[in-house]
Amino acid sequence: MREWAARKAQGIVRFFGHGGRVAWWLIGLGLLVTALSSALFAGTAAAKLRRDVTRMVFDDNQDVLEAVKWGASTAEEQLERARADAESASPDRPYLVVSIEERRLWYKHGDRVLYEAPVATGSGKTLVREGGASAWKFETPRGRLVVRSKEEAPVWVPPDWHYVEQARKRGLAVAMLQPGTAIPTADGGVITLSGSDVVKRDRNGFEQPLEAADGREIVADGKMIVPPTGTRQRRYEGVLGTHRLNLGDGYALHGTNRPETVGQAVSHGCVRLRNEDIAQLYAMVPVGTPVYIY
Repeated sequence: MREWAARKAQGIVRFFGHGGRVAWWLIGLGLLVTALSSALFAGTAAAKLRRDVTRMVFDDNQDVLEAVKWGASTAEEQLERARADAESASPDRPYLVVSIEERRLWYKHGDRVLYEAPVATGSGKTLVREGGASAWKFETPRGRLVVRSKEEAPVWVPPDWHYVEQARKRGLAVAMLQPGTAIPTADGGVITLSGSDVVKRDRNGFEQPLEAADGREIVADGKMIVPPTGTRQRRYEGVLGTHRLNLGDGYALHGTNRPETVGQAVSHGCVRLRNEDIAQLYAMVPVGTPVYIY
């Protein structure tokens, strides 16, 4: 046994010693084949994803839906919601398809395209909360969703992340205004609530309602003031365009006051369209329509 092992070791030494060039060439060839196989596998996986999306749309098959691996952090939640919604769908009804990669939307019936439009999708950026304990991830959800409701002239209620994001862009601190409290200002007044309004109350008790809009938030003494939900200053008109198709969990297909961003990955998760396109879809797409996002 020892003699056999010794002879084998000597053979390996001779192989790399006298035929080293051939040996290393063979090893390199093997590594190249492995790399090409990996690339082919990745391409095959991408093609399979597209095929599975097509099967999911045409078959509305829960087993296929379960098998699709979206590769997103919220994949399990999206697929769970998709299974719950599957019973309400019919294979012969129109549906919406959104490609995050191509940033394009199609409204289809079978293989016929009823309407097509460019879209903006989630930026994929992360905004870390104060203290770094958690973060907001601005991604468009993947999977099967459903149009749950429709709105004309939608009003946007900015989430907390909007104020954190805006404050950091401007180098400001963030101050949350809570009901029943007041934020002192350097001139001796306070910022507080009066009914559903955020007001500035001076030292003489005179109150002046404050105005707020996207990009023109309330700022005082180097702090961005975050109005409570339900106040007039926490409602922004026009930001979401002319119409909105709600998909649930705060996500929607909606218009925009910045049409130049359509076609880019710039949103905070919603699918953004030009106002003329969302108006057309609003008229065409009924509540309950499946929406496939991949």
